[in-house]
Amino acid sequence: MRKTELTDSALCSAVSEMIHGLVDADLGGGVVKKRIGLAGRGKSGGARTLLATNKGSRWFFVYGFEKNERANIADDELEALKDLAAQLLARTGRQLDAAIMDSALQEICHDHKSQG
Repeated sequence: MRKTELTDSALCSAVSEMIHGLVDADLGGGVVKKRIGLAGRGKSGGARTLLATNKGSRWFFVYGFEKNERANIADDELEALKDLAAQLLARTGRQLDAAIMDSALQEICHDHKSQG
């Protein structure tokens, strides 16, 4: 996705909505879709994000695209995202901490850790 106005704050707001059941689509295999509004365009003209999640305490933004860039993802891309979701969701807390320390993952939404 090209650089957009998608901020950590917008991503955290999306997580808060999803914690409360506002997921746009459950694509199976631990992958969900969530629309996120961009400044001046709202959700319908904004970004589509795909997340790996256990729908509890773990929400990993793994892919994003703007609606005007593409309509959706291909079946083979979805299968790859499901594999990635399984790998991310299987990690222990210690493994996630190590991935954050070596910058393989970036943590946002610190205040949501205990929710879910």
